[in-house]
This record gives sequence, structure tokens and C-alpha cells, in this order.
Amino acid sequence: MKTFLSNIKIQVNDKIYVKDPETSALGRKIIKESILLIDELGFDNFTFKKLGERIGSNESSLYRYFENKHKLLVYLSSWYWSWMEYKLIFTTANIPDPFEKLTKAITIVTEKIEDDESTAHINESILNKIIITEFSKTFLTKEVDDENREGFFLIYKRVIRRIVAIVKEVNPNYPYAESLVSTTIEGALHQHFLKDHFKSITNCNEEISPCTFFLHLVSNIIKK
Repeated sequence: MKTFLSNIKIQVNDKIYVKDPETSALGRKIIKESILLIDELGFDNFTFKKLGERIGSNESSLYRYFENKHKLLVYLSSWYWSWMEYKLIFTTANIPDPFEKLTKAITIVTEKIEDDESTAHINESILNKIIITEFSKTFLTKEVDDENREGFFLIYKRVIRRIVAIVKEVNPNYPYAESLVSTTIEGALHQHFLKDHFKSITNCNEEISPCTFFLHLVSNIIKK
């Protein structure tokens, strides 16, 4: 997996950024440190001024890459889902059995994320924590329809459609594949959050992971 990812470039919609942060050392530093700072402060308390102070750069230099912090968060989430898509493609490519393929796919999008050392400037484990707590802020906005038309969420929706296709391989007659898969992905983020913060209203804990729950749920729902 490390060799695979080290040889590909994660694709993000170029309408999200002013300048591609992957093209410069400063851009990559902005991405690396923004992930760490958002994790420390939370997105609401995160500002470009604080990020500039952290990386020893003028606040104005950050605006050469992103118009605002919302666009930066959309970029980080798009990068994350693009990374997940590559994992899905790589892991399920040579699995002939549809149910085994679905099990692998559900596992990828619901399991606890470990850092991938092949992406030195991005800690995927910390980025996953941000996605769990902050991803909904990328689309629960008044501008969501305009941004959707601009393709800001295309990669996220593509991940869902890839798993939907596998569900339909397993059971072509199941009528709610899109709702099932989108609920699984969103639900996994929510269950990870509940496991860490609202333990009394989830069965997920150190022994029962959100991955275990959703594998059980999906497999029982789509049985022929």
C-alpha cells in the first residue's frame, strides 16, 4: 500500500484552492500544520492568523493558496476522500467474490485510520479525527448547492458510488443501495464520535468497533 500511494498524486478539484499546495514546500507546510492546528484548537477556533504564526509566515501568504478557512477544510476533506478512494481501488481490485469485496470496502471506510508514512506532510490518523468532528461543516452551509455544482464534493460522492456498485453486485435486487452506503459512511463517522464522547448511547467501544457494527448491519440488510 505504501509503495502504491507513493507513486500516485491525490487529486483535488482545482476550484477549491487558489494555488495547489502540493506544488511548493510552503503549500505542503500549510497543509501539514493546518491539520495539526485544527486538531488542537477545533475548526471554529482555527484562523489563518494562528496558522501563519505557527508556520512563521505572513497571514497573507496563506491567502495565496486558499480564499478562506472553509475552502481549506473542503480541501482537506477532499484529499481525505480521494485517499480513501485509492485505498478502495487498490484493496478491492483483484477480489472476484462480491461479498468479500464489499466486506473489504466497508472495512476501509469505517475502520480506525492509521497514519500512512508514504505521505510525509499529511498525518492521515489525525486527519481522520478532523473528518469525524468537522466534515459536516464542509456541506452544512447556505452555499452547499453552489459548491456541489462546482464539484467540491465529487470525490466524496464517487467513493459512495463505488461501494454502491459493489452492493449491487452482491444483491442487484436491493432497492436502497445509495441510502445504505451513504448512511454507513456518515454513520461510521458518527459512531466513532459517540464512542469517544457519548459512550452511553452507543454499543461501540474498545472491543466493538464501528467497523464491526456496520459490517454486521450491511451484511444482514442485503442478504438475498
